[in-house]
Amino acid sequence: MVHLSWVANLRLASDQGATVLNTLHYCLALSNGRKGSFPLARENQLQASYSSYTWPSAPVLAWFLWEHRRELPGKHIVELGCGTSLPGIVAAKCGAAVTLTDSASLPKSLQHAKRCCEVNNLTPNQVRVLGLTWGLFLGNIFSLGPVDLLLGSDCFYEPSVFEDIIVTVAYLLEKNPNAKFLCTYQERSADWSIEHLLHKWRLQCEQIPINNIGAESGVDINELMHDHTIHLLQITRL
Repeated sequence: MVHLSWVANLRLASDQGATVLNTLHYCLALSNGRKGSFPLARENQLQASYSSYTWPSAPVLAWFLWEHRRELPGKHIVELGCGTSLPGIVAAKCGAAVTLTDSASLPKSLQHAKRCCEVNNLTPNQVRVLGLTWGLFLGNIFSLGPVDLLLGSDCFYEPSVFEDIIVTVAYLLEKNPNAKFLCTYQERSADWSIEHLLHKWRLQCEQIPINNIGAESGVDINELMHDHTIHLLQITRL
């Protein structure tokens, strides 16, 4: 049986202690202690940008990946808008080759993603970190190589970025027609929709039920969501 648990610790970082890091240690472990368990250390900067905070959608996606871990070894997985990179790090721990991406205009966010990999003892052979800005087709998007799975955790946080995300996903799925985009989305307004953008860019979306995620292991999905409404979407080409 698999359990997800976490313990919060506070510690001071650099800059004369002005920055406090909240390190949440996620433990995906087999209850009988067999091989295959591993800790996941996640660093939140309490006074930092959105990308330095782990939003509730991330543990939901990470847990879904853990439950499908046997499908991950050998796959090339790209996480968009990775932030603290929890889903991508889980995928890497499960044997996938992972590329973590965040906006090229946010070098501190990219450094933070690298730091999250370091504290989880992941090497550049397992995970690489690249700057990739949604909606801009610059160097790094062409260097990804073949991709099996795209990940996104709470990327659809405001309507102004929706089409930038969708056009980026559409391009990568066109280059990798057998790939899919798995994303968790925190519902913030019933008026927000990506349906017209999916139609425009010839994509289709399926909602994956999440009610039973973690059920066999005694995990309450509502605890992971912190009382938010979160959806798991699978987006593919038409």
